[in-house]
Amino acid sequence: MPGLSPSEQLLIGLSRLGQAVRLSAWHNAGPTKLTPLQSDILLFLDGDRRPRRQGEIVSALASTAPTVSDAVRALAGKRLVDRQRDPVDSRAITLVLTETGRTEAARLATIPEPLRAALDGLGEEDVAAMLRGTTSMIRILQQWHAIPVSRTCVTCRFYRPDAHPGDLRTPHHCAFVDAAFGDVDLRLDCPDHQTADG
Repeated sequence: MPGLSPSEQLLIGLSRLGQAVRLSAWHNAGPTKLTPLQSDILLFLDGDRRPRRQGEIVSALASTAPTVSDAVRALAGKRLVDRQRDPVDSRAITLVLTETGRTEAARLATIPEPLRAALDGLGEEDVAAMLRGTTSMIRILQQWHAIPVSRTCVTCRFYRPDAHPGDLRTPHHCAFVDAAFGDVDLRLDCPDHQTADG
């Protein structure tokens, strides 16, 4: 049948899903009227509670220093983020969530109902296949430097793909927790992630 290839159709579908996520972020601004970037910063800081430098946020969220600086200034004004002097380098500032910021991050981590309904409509095999495909695409995009390296299983030094080839449900292995796991358990953002060498 003529028309777009399956890969091109998939790209359109991914774009529409991205639109749904962005619209959901705008609708989920909450009482402090967060922008999607401000929400992303709160979730990033909540995902790894160590004090983080602003440059780390710029890299992790593939943004620009001025844009992140404006968002951080707004978050500090809303008392969601606290700026502190870096104990290692007194010229640098680190960022941590305030108690109110942690509460807001927890609210943001709750999946809005329309997205939850869409996810609940998928079976476990569909979720596993989508996670496998998504992590593969992310890894390739990272190799092309098209997106920053994120805390995914496939970029982690603890990830052992297909370590248990005879086990179709849990073929992979995580050396951090010393456990087998399957595609449905692949993580796109893991707090225990450590970047693999090379």
